[in-house]
Parts: sequence; C-alpha cells; structure tokens
Amino acid sequence: MAYVDGFVIPVPTKNLAAYKKLAKVASKVWLDHGALSYYETVGDDMNIKGMVSFRKAASCKAGETVVFAWITYKTKAHRNAVNKKVMADPRIAAAMSKGDVPFDCKRMCYGGFKVMVQAGQP
Repeated sequence: MAYVDGFVIPVPTKNLAAYKKLAKVASKVWLDHGALSYYETVGDDMNIKGMVSFRKAASCKAGETVVFAWITYKTKAHRNAVNKKVMADPRIAAAMSKGDVPFDCKRMCYGGFKVMVQAGQP
C-alpha cells in the first residue's frame, strides 16, 4: 500500500522564487534517497464559493499564498527510511540553515497519509 507525506505551507508571494529554489533542492534529495515522486504546487484558484479555502485553512495573511505539496513512498516503513536519510543529507541542512528560509516553518501543516483510493497515474 502506498504512503504519502502531505504539506500545506503559507508562503509570502514575494518569497516564491526562493521557495522554488529550495523545493528543487529538496525534490532532488528526496528522489535521490528513494521517494517515488515529489510535488510542490502553488495556489492558483483559491476562492471557491461554498468551500473552506486553502488560504483560510492555512491562516494566510495578506501577501501570502499556499503551497500544497506531497511526496509518495511504497509504504510507511519506506517513508521512514527515506526521511531518515533525507534528514541526514547535508544538502537539506545547507538549504535550511542559511537563515533565509522563505516561509515560517512553525506554520507549516504536515502529516503522513495511508492511501485509501488510487486511480490513474501517480
């Protein structure tokens, strides 16, 4: 059964270029250590009438947008093994230790998910 790590991150729109640069490094690191796929998406159609928007759920402030991201793995055990390697990878430490992380890490929502239904291409 597949496993997914999911993220919802409020990011200042002025920092999107820096965030994308960080995400490109992160994607390479996760894939190098065995993740099956890695996605980072930025909010586009955020105001759907009658729905709770991702902006509201992420407590976005003026000048912020939402990044919705996910990483896929074979199993939860596979995810745990990959993430252990990722957290020890110096590329992640270097990217996150510069002091100019383009978002507030304390406001990031994160969780692991068991796949309940999968259809089509991953």
